[in-house]
Amino acid sequence: MLKLAILSMIGVLFLLMYVSFRFGLLAWWEGQSRKRRLNANKEAHWNLDLSRQLIRLSKPHQHVSDLLLALGWRLKPKGFVICSLAMGLMGMVVGGLIFQSSRSVAILFIILGCLPYLLLRMSIINRQMATRLEFLPAVELFYQSFLVTGCRHVRTALQKTVEERRLPGEVQHVFEQLYRNLSVKGDDEGSLRRFSLSFGNIWANYFGSILKVALEEGNNVSDNLRELISDMRKAQLANQVERNRLLEIRMANFAPLFFLVLFMGINFRLNPEGSYEYYIRDSSGRDMLLNALLLLFGSLFMGMYLSRRKI
Repeated sequence: MLKLAILSMIGVLFLLMYVSFRFGLLAWWEGQSRKRRLNANKEAHWNLDLSRQLIRLSKPHQHVSDLLLALGWRLKPKGFVICSLAMGLMGMVVGGLIFQSSRSVAILFIILGCLPYLLLRMSIINRQMATRLEFLPAVELFYQSFLVTGCRHVRTALQKTVEERRLPGEVQHVFEQLYRNLSVKGDDEGSLRRFSLSFGNIWANYFGSILKVALEEGNNVSDNLRELISDMRKAQLANQVERNRLLEIRMANFAPLFFLVLFMGINFRLNPEGSYEYYIRDSSGRDMLLNALLLLFGSLFMGMYLSRRKI
């Protein structure tokens, strides 16, 4: 009897342990399932927020990417941003060590952080100004090649234009880049956008729009090209006035830097010890140099903006 009672108790305990373990396991599994569903919803919201941020940043990313590709730089937009951040951090370090104020840290972070973009924009503006006068002969040469190839094949006309090598150096490079991109990459819209950006004038935008229509719809655009060439010839006289204004803007950009170096050079020449004491060791002198650097940087950006509007 005793053995039977003990076996019965062991059986009941085993049954209770089995039921408890089973229901406990089910409860834990349901809890984990709920957590996974909640995390999935949170992850979906996080992905949605990330997508929204990427959409907001897509235009600056595309803008920087177009500039880099138009210039032929091998640097990627991500590397460009990292370089800008590294320059900005270096500016913070310099501001903290030399000028020793939070204002100088912020100013040098902005100046050095924006310096890579300033150099990028100045490079594209220099190319635009170098190719400004040669754009009309290049379009005329393309128009002749387009007529020879039967007014249907834009890529063939581009190939013929490039292979003749009758274009100036910078213009030849831009047309070769356009032909290579249209032949290989398949992103016709982006290739034409970067082509127009390389020249930076309204005529290049019209020419790119004409090529886009010809590539997408296969229309005969010879009449459009002839009208474009006629309008560009009429606008040559006005372009001479604009070129003089661009020269004045470029001279005005570097005039403040020239006078700053001139006056400081005269001061250090006449009174080296006093100039070193005021410009380098004295905090008010360092603040004056920092303000001058800020104004110079602002004048470069203003000149770049005006040059962009005039091109």
